[in-house]
Amino acid sequence: MSPETAKSQETRTKLLEGALRTLGEQGIAKTSARSVAAAAGVNQALVFYHFGSLNDLLAAACRYGAERRVARYRDRFADVTSLSGLLALGREIHEAERAFGHVSLLGQLLAGAQTHESLGPATAAGLDLWIVEIERVLTRVLPETPFGEFVDPAGLARAVAASFVGIELYEGADASGAGAALDALEQLGRLVAALDDLGPMAQRAVRHHLRRTHR
Repeated sequence: MSPETAKSQETRTKLLEGALRTLGEQGIAKTSARSVAAAAGVNQALVFYHFGSLNDLLAAACRYGAERRVARYRDRFADVTSLSGLLALGREIHEAERAFGHVSLLGQLLAGAQTHESLGPATAAGLDLWIVEIERVLTRVLPETPFGEFVDPAGLARAVAASFVGIELYEGADASGAGAALDALEQLGRLVAALDDLGPMAQRAVRHHLRRTHR
């Protein structure tokens, strides 16, 4: 990589991180090319030179941020061996993301998607990175459960992701209510784990009942 290319990449990265920092600290309403450039420590003109527009920069920053965060947990997702383990990891991720300010950032991106056309697809693409990891876990662990043949991993992955997104946004208005929702998900995980411990005969009975009611 030439020095010029390395310098250009460095500037782009500064702008992406500056955009995420500005969104998280000041909110979508106060995010401008000037505020992002100030956070990045570069000239405002470089926003347009590298990205064309502020909206395009924000969309790129959304994808950039999601890719970095998902990458941190990819190995953890690969180690999950049960649905209860997936829910436990989800809560751990939620706590870490909140501590780093990523929960409030997601709220700003979702709010901005209502008025900034390019943020909608970018935010969805960022969420899809999480959904892909969740779906991989579900595809791996669902067949080992009594109800694996009755559940669509792709649909359930989106339902799980949507649940955590909703809880993250709800937390800003009612922290105790959001905590209760997370507790309920953990209780669901324990119920699933209990089914796994029933033994072969009991699991066959559960499958038989589900097949009969699923018709």
